[in-house]
Amino acid sequence: MKYYLIAGEASGDLHASRLMQSLREHDPEAEFRFFGGDLMAAVGGTRVRHYRELAYMGFVPVLLHLPTILSNMRSCKRDIAGWRPDAVVLIDYPGFNLGIAKYVRAALGLPVFYYISPKIWAWKEYRIKNIKRDVSRMFCILPFETDFYEGRHGYPVDYVGNPTAEEVAAFRRGYDGRFPDFGRPVIALLAGSRRQEIKDNLPAMIEAVQAFADYRPVLAGAPGIERGYYDRFISGTGVEVVENMTYPLLANAAAALVTSGTATLETALFGVPQVVCYETPIPRLIAFLRRHVLKVRYISLVNLIAGREVVPELVADTFTVANIRRCLADILPGGSARCAQTEGYAEVGRRLGTGCAPDNAARLMVAALRGGGR
Repeated sequence: MKYYLIAGEASGDLHASRLMQSLREHDPEAEFRFFGGDLMAAVGGTRVRHYRELAYMGFVPVLLHLPTILSNMRSCKRDIAGWRPDAVVLIDYPGFNLGIAKYVRAALGLPVFYYISPKIWAWKEYRIKNIKRDVSRMFCILPFETDFYEGRHGYPVDYVGNPTAEEVAAFRRGYDGRFPDFGRPVIALLAGSRRQEIKDNLPAMIEAVQAFADYRPVLAGAPGIERGYYDRFISGTGVEVVENMTYPLLANAAAALVTSGTATLETALFGVPQVVCYETPIPRLIAFLRRHVLKVRYISLVNLIAGREVVPELVADTFTVANIRRCLADILPGGSARCAQTEGYAEVGRRLGTGCAPDNAARLMVAALRGGGR
């Protein structure tokens, strides 16, 4: 069968590539055509556009590149119509993908599968109307999304397991323990994957860890961020940088300061106590919006999955060097909050389960196309 996949960023490229591998196992005749990245290209098929041509985030960048975005969307629609796949598979990236879903269902009548739900449970909940209308089947990777879709909106979904949990487990099974010797126990700094995140969060993280002289702060370099960009923040601070070693860093860390995102879940799966740090512009306004506009109580996946505060979240008006330092002291060895946090991690692991997300999703997709599922 023929599968047209659309991934709009680096994480989507990774998850889509693994899904493609699983689709090929369940459907040896699978053909792929896609908007995506190098990892998807390595699996095989035809890449129509690289995700770098799509990845504009934030109001101003989107506005400035609107003609390009609209051109890419028109091109994608024409290409799908011309190739006529058996299914279109969308990976997150809702601003682009939900527009494609609307076209595919209305104009072409093809099945639309969505792997990795948009985070409409946090904001833009109104998009549920589009999803119910245009998406044939949703494959979720966060357990609480089932309650959101089915319990709150009466829309059946499939929880297929969490790919991050599987990736961490696979790494830990095969890890040989190799890691640089920094002479002291390590505090890991995971300051985000985008320049603005790093600029906003890293200076305060570095200032906070300076109070813990018995530990060496080690920063996880993000893919696509050159070492020179980090140097402006870490020069003269004693902070070390490791590149392409985030998992080995977490495997050897005593504690971590983490900018919100998938990294918070990865840190929890390694059992490393953490403080979630996320600086925002206009902190008091953001704090108000967080209390009155966002649909969720937490920003970290760890707390969202647990349904309670397992890890401290220092966001907006609570993001200060003093608060980071205080929370970090509480989770270092001997700290008052360390044991409670690791016990909470065990709960998160149980809720995630042990299923192989791409394999489960691929199996259900193939069965549905062959008439064996809803």
